[in-house]
Amino acid sequence: MPVGLSVVFVLVTVVPFPIPGYAAMVPMLALASVFFWAIHRPGLLPPVVVFAIGLVQDILTGALVGSGTVVLLLVYGVVVSQRIFFRDKSFPVVWLGFTMVALGAGALNWLFASAFAGQVIPSGAALFQVLVTIAIYPSLAWILHRVHRLLPQRA
Repeated sequence: MPVGLSVVFVLVTVVPFPIPGYAAMVPMLALASVFFWAIHRPGLLPPVVVFAIGLVQDILTGALVGSGTVVLLLVYGVVVSQRIFFRDKSFPVVWLGFTMVALGAGALNWLFASAFAGQVIPSGAALFQVLVTIAIYPSLAWILHRVHRLLPQRA
């Protein structure tokens, strides 16, 4: 289930909408999924799967292949290493942690995009994308938590 949801989140982010600048501000749904599952069930979303999700995301979005993969793997590694801290905390604490992770991931994505473009690109769209991602995280976490409760405890 975590893998399927993460892939669905990637696919949702590449659905074209006729909104000017939409692609630059689409929330980082895969990031939210990786963050959530790295805390609650990292065994159901192992690093090799995170790698594949990042690769698919890079290919579908036209990003520098490997850039999103690196970001998702770094997020996964950081969150798994801090998993004990996050597991039994209140949602505001987890959301604050997600905020910090999303800001770091957004900065890395911006750096990779600038390197790919060969110039420093304006950071406004990247910052807006991060802010939208942070703002919708409670809704995504609610959905993911419902799925998490449906999964067998020993999976």
